[in-house]
Amino acid sequence: MASFIALRQASRRDASELAILADIASRGFASWLWFAGVENGVSDTPLERGRLKMSEEEAVGGWRDAVIAEAYGEVAGVAIGHALGEGIGDIEATIPATAPMLALQKTVVGSWFIGSLGVYRHLRGIGIGRRLLDDQIERADRRPVSLITASDNEAALSLYGRNGFLEAARADAVPLFENSKRHAWVLMTRSAA
Repeated sequence: MASFIALRQASRRDASELAILADIASRGFASWLWFAGVENGVSDTPLERGRLKMSEEEAVGGWRDAVIAEAYGEVAGVAIGHALGEGIGDIEATIPATAPMLALQKTVVGSWFIGSLGVYRHLRGIGIGRRLLDDQIERADRRPVSLITASDNEAALSLYGRNGFLEAARADAVPLFENSKRHAWVLMTRSAA
């Protein structure tokens, strides 16, 4: 493992970096979701809305669930994971584009769920994603680990496949725009360690 990569628990003051990296990890899907906050007058930009979401004290998938990777003196990446509890069964998708992902998540209740794993482009390929993934597997504490990625995200599919994740299910993604590239959401799981 590269010794120049340091991991630390995120703090509330990391909310801006968390929002940027969650947006990178989702390939812009997060900012598309956060745009509703702009339309509703909650924020001026989607990333400001993302920052507000990440800074919430009790939010699942917020700063309390995040681990930051630092390399070369800067924030390099993030992994956001949590135990996926029974409560997810009560959640209904209010935005059609989230329905396929929510349906996939409902099939892996009890697993450790990695909601985001992202690394800044200029720092990819040096082991940061692998280090964050290893940390999430350790945090799972012998539970199965699950995540969802896009079927056209070859780098993510490769990383997860090399680390013991197998495709468990797929669901067609709802196009965000008329000219959106078609893809599926891929649920990947790794057996309990």
